[in-house]
Amino acid sequence: MKHTAAPLGVGIVGLSADGGWGGRGHVPALRAVEGYELRTLTASTPDSARKAAAAFGLPESAAGTDAAELAARDDVDLVVVAVRVPRHRELILPVLRAGKTVLSEWPLGNGTAEAEELAVLAAEAGVRTAVGLQARSAPVVRYLRDLVADGYVGEVLSTTLVGSGGGWGPVVAERTAYVADRANGATLLTVPFGHTLDALTMVLSGFATLTATTATRRPRVRVAETGATLPMTAEDQIAVTGRLESGAVASLHYRGGSSRGTNLLWEINGTEGDLVLTGDSGHLQFGQVELRGARGDQRELRPLPVPGDYLLPGGLDRLAALDGPAGVVAHAYHQLRADLREGTSVVPDFAHAAAHHRLLDRITHAAQTGTTQ
Repeated sequence: MKHTAAPLGVGIVGLSADGGWGGRGHVPALRAVEGYELRTLTASTPDSARKAAAAFGLPESAAGTDAAELAARDDVDLVVVAVRVPRHRELILPVLRAGKTVLSEWPLGNGTAEAEELAVLAAEAGVRTAVGLQARSAPVVRYLRDLVADGYVGEVLSTTLVGSGGGWGPVVAERTAYVADRANGATLLTVPFGHTLDALTMVLSGFATLTATTATRRPRVRVAETGATLPMTAEDQIAVTGRLESGAVASLHYRGGSSRGTNLLWEINGTEGDLVLTGDSGHLQFGQVELRGARGDQRELRPLPVPGDYLLPGGLDRLAALDGPAGVVAHAYHQLRADLREGTSVVPDFAHAAAHHRLLDRITHAAQTGTTQ
């Protein structure tokens, strides 16, 4: 990758005018960050590709259905793969063969074997990669990490995390009904829990040992638009306890659906203080949370606003134009642009994604066997 001031040409695989994460998350984020220019896209059919091009201000000639053709274009430097998990591998492979920088949505693969294969192939090809574990790019999460590292709570004794998945409850939308099937790889474990767990390990440390219990308490769910029911094989309850590499004790519980009470609560308790992060959604990667803390003689928690130097250039005014979770994606793109210019590795790559898949496998194995991992 040449280190120039010219914008990187971006092609998005899986961009639709009818909704979807590519249009809601990636396009607004790319437009909010200097150094990128959306130049081409693919969709599932020629008609949907043309509609997407019109919706996002691209000429019809920029729309297609073939990821390999998109990756081969001379004006494309970065390929973003934003499709359902089962298609990640088949669509990433031609990008790796073309030698283009690729950003894949998380989960990287439909299972650890696919993720490890893609990580190995990327390393062999010498291709720069990134994965959409954007919770670690959220300003509030980076600030939380630095507070812990700087001793705000003293020695971390324990951490407690409770979250709701929003999805995987009693009702599913027709468009996202595929997540009820564990075989599709987009589950409560891999998506909201997986994103948040990655942030937790960044802020604190990895797990030295862990035990887990998982269950599917709603074996059938209702499709909102039709009233039909379908089986749910994905877990809707995940409980993990263990000891972190730092020595701290960790307890995590995610549940499907939403709670009338707490939908995200993450406490970090230490010898000198406490930090508490709360939100209305267990999807920490959306970044819509509040951080509070107290230490020393302080008896009540107080808000801890994120300092301005954690925000994009332009600060809050620039982020105000972004809709919800696109703000965190924008911060990830800002970090990726700096990585590509400076040769750093702040944004997680395919190797990191494969390691995180393996951590989720440890949890699954612990739940299936009843043994400590």
